[in-house]
Amino acid sequence: MDFNSIAGIVIALIAVFGSQTLEGGHPGSLIQFTAFAIVVGGTLGAVLLQSPVRQFLLGMRMSRWIFMPPLLDAGALVDHVSAWSNSARKEGLLSLDPHIAGIDDPFIRKGLQLVVDGTPPEELKRVLEVEIQAFEDQHRQGAKVWEAAGGYAPTIGILGAVMGLIQVMENLSDPANLGAGIAVAFVATIYGVGLANLAFLPMANKLKTLISRQVLMREMMVDGLVGIASGENPRLIAGRLKGYGV
Repeated sequence: MDFNSIAGIVIALIAVFGSQTLEGGHPGSLIQFTAFAIVVGGTLGAVLLQSPVRQFLLGMRMSRWIFMPPLLDAGALVDHVSAWSNSARKEGLLSLDPHIAGIDDPFIRKGLQLVVDGTPPEELKRVLEVEIQAFEDQHRQGAKVWEAAGGYAPTIGILGAVMGLIQVMENLSDPANLGAGIAVAFVATIYGVGLANLAFLPMANKLKTLISRQVLMREMMVDGLVGIASGENPRLIAGRLKGYGV
C-alpha cells in the first residue's frame, strides 16, 4: 500500500474544504452533482474518443498502482542473479533449468530460458531489449490516458461554467433559479481544474515514474543474464547490478 498517495489525497481534500470553511462558506456548497456529471462525463467521453479500447482499459487497470504499486525489490533481484551466476559457473548453464519453473515473472522466465538454451549474449540482450521497449511503450500509452484526462478536465469545467451561465441568463426573470445556475457555473470550473491538478496529472506522472523503475529493473535483469551467459565472475555481476541504485 502506497501511503503517500493516500496522504496526498487527504491533504488536498482538507486544504480545499478546510479553506472553504475558513472563509465562512459551507463545504456542502462545493458538492454539485450536475457539475460533477458534466466534468467527469465530458472528460471520460473525450478520453474514450482519443484512446483505443486496449489503451483505455490498460490505463484503468494501471490506476491501482497509485495505491498498490508493483513490488520492486532490487536487493532480491541481485541475490537471485548472484545465485544463478554461481550455479552456472560451477555446474554449467543447464543447472539453471530447475529454477525456471518457480519464476512467476514472464520476462525473467523467458530470459533465464534463453540463457539455459545457450543463446549468445548479444542475441540474448537484443531479444530482451525488444521486450523492454515494448513493455515501456505499451504502459506509457496507458499512463497517457490519465495525462489526457488532466488536459481535458479544465476545459470541460469551463464548458460547464458556460452552461451554468446560460441557465442564469435564461432565468433572469426568475430569481429563485439563479442560484442553481451560478453554483453549477463556478463549481464546474473548480471540479475541472481540481480533478486535473489534484488527481489526473499527478496520477499520470506517478505512473510514468513507476514505469521507469520497472524498466530499470528489467535492464538490471538483462545485464545480469548477459553476464551469466558470458561466463562473467559472479561477484563482478553482483557489483555491477548494485551500481544501478534502484
